[in-house]
Amino acid sequence: MPTPPNILTIAGSDSGGGAGIQADLKTIMALGGYGMSVITALTAQNGLGVTGIHAPEPDFVALELRTVLEGFPVAAAKTGMLFSAPIIRALSPILRRRGFPLVVDPVSVSQSGSQLLQEDAVTALKEEILPGCELLTPNRPEAEMLTGLSIRNVEDAFAAGEKLLGMGARAVLIKGGHMHNAVMVVDCLCVPGEKPRALPQAKVETANNHGTGCTLSAAIATGLGKGLPLLTAVTKAQEFLNLALRKSYSPGKGCGPVNHAAALNI
Repeated sequence: MPTPPNILTIAGSDSGGGAGIQADLKTIMALGGYGMSVITALTAQNGLGVTGIHAPEPDFVALELRTVLEGFPVAAAKTGMLFSAPIIRALSPILRRRGFPLVVDPVSVSQSGSQLLQEDAVTALKEEILPGCELLTPNRPEAEMLTGLSIRNVEDAFAAGEKLLGMGARAVLIKGGHMHNAVMVVDCLCVPGEKPRALPQAKVETANNHGTGCTLSAAIATGLGKGLPLLTAVTKAQEFLNLALRKSYSPGKGCGPVNHAAALNI
């Protein structure tokens, strides 16, 4: 049996278990990776919303990352909630020296509407983390925040993707979950020198969609860590998330998570 690839998530903790570090680690394990974590913030959170955020000192977050990298060969990594400009600036010099693919999920607002990225951190994210990442995975509001463009349809998403490529990302996947489409969810993949691709999935009608972005980016990172080409990693991650949405359930009050164990037939 081959040794699982080491996949690192750099993100916030969700005490409700549906998003953030918890969703990432469940996804990585379900897809055959060994998950490791650098926790950028603690959230007091459940299916009804976020009631509090506590962030460690930036130097400690950087120490987490250095310690993991000193002890493990990392095959791929992803970032999620980075929270503040000081945390981003503490992590970025270490990440620039990485020898593995990095998927950046520019988490800014929770499913319940809570701010997870401080306003002064947006510039730091664009300057310090976005350039050189192997894949950037914004949803529509995040892509609009990063580009200043209005996104109403697939053509607008392609234009935003091209602008984000110009800002330094090596590839961009703009997620279609926030688009108003009754039948399909269309993610838009933009890669330099290639025609933009529309990657549709059947829309799943469920209120249990907490952690979808975290799950998708963690699944893509795991695929890249296993040596899959980018397009294959993306489409397999889409399939994983779609099944997890179809099998989702609510373990408590409010918005439930996707079912990360769905592919394991548990």
